[in-house]
Amino acid sequence: MVARGRQRLWKGFTMSKSDAKTKVPYWRELESNGRKKREGKYGIDLGERGIYDKRNKLNELTGKEWIYFTNSVWITAFPPVAGKDSGFDLRKIHPSPKPPELIKEIVCFFTKSNQWILDPFAGVGGTLIGASLCEPARNAVGIELNKDYVNAYKKVNSNLKLKKQEMICSDARNISRHKKIKERIFDLILTDPPYSDMMARNKNGQKKKLYGKNDASKFTFDDRDIGNLNRKDFLEELKSIISLALKYLKDKGYLVIFCKDFQPTDDSPNLLHNDVINKLIEIPCLRYRGLRIWHDQAMDLYPFGYPYAFVMNQLHQYILIFRKELLT
Repeated sequence: MVARGRQRLWKGFTMSKSDAKTKVPYWRELESNGRKKREGKYGIDLGERGIYDKRNKLNELTGKEWIYFTNSVWITAFPPVAGKDSGFDLRKIHPSPKPPELIKEIVCFFTKSNQWILDPFAGVGGTLIGASLCEPARNAVGIELNKDYVNAYKKVNSNLKLKKQEMICSDARNISRHKKIKERIFDLILTDPPYSDMMARNKNGQKKKLYGKNDASKFTFDDRDIGNLNRKDFLEELKSIISLALKYLKDKGYLVIFCKDFQPTDDSPNLLHNDVINKLIEIPCLRYRGLRIWHDQAMDLYPFGYPYAFVMNQLHQYILIFRKELLT
């Protein structure tokens, strides 16, 4: 029986008369029709891959594959020992090389076959290797300040017998001087900059406890390296370099950039990814379009702060996504 003064809303639940006018959201009551497999006028059935729409100008993915990439949280596990297939034994001279397998997924989403990718902070060539791992391989040009990193990429690429990409040893500020770049329009800019002085700081946490050393692991000792700048100067230089690179990106092309926050301090929350977004959208043609949180399961947890205070294990990085949109 229903208690006096109340009416039945649905089986097992009641609502008072005063709330009776509140409507239940339709998706709480109606059964979903589900997603229908529709080829339509433009669809091509690719079997298990799903339906590919011929109007897709961005990539060669089906709707089913597209949905997976738009998940805002991306969990992967590319342990270094398994990375030998991607030349990790040579690429480990870089303090934070990105897994080429991860880069491959990004490249495949933002490009089609035979299109071009530019990386103004190429490091040991993760973007270039990722482009070569795509099927079919994409074309890529990278710029890197550190000659040792450039040589590491070339050695890895040779060992793996991958498509040879263009790696230029130079300062990214000189991007407009290189014929391989200035005479081409790129379809994607994908990069992982050396963030401020993050790697130039002493390692006072896990690495000090595990290895008994707290030496900084700078990307380079070159005065031109923006990884040796303070936060303010770094952000200005990053904006300047990205502005130069955008001249060679097609309209409606994407900029994808990796970023990791610092640990918070008493002086600042150190949300570096937020600082980067706000600085780069100062560029008139650039629009921020969202981010993916990349959780690297290959990283180990460590009891930071125990037993005194909470200190976060930062196992995630941000993959920031921007789009070039020319004013009309």
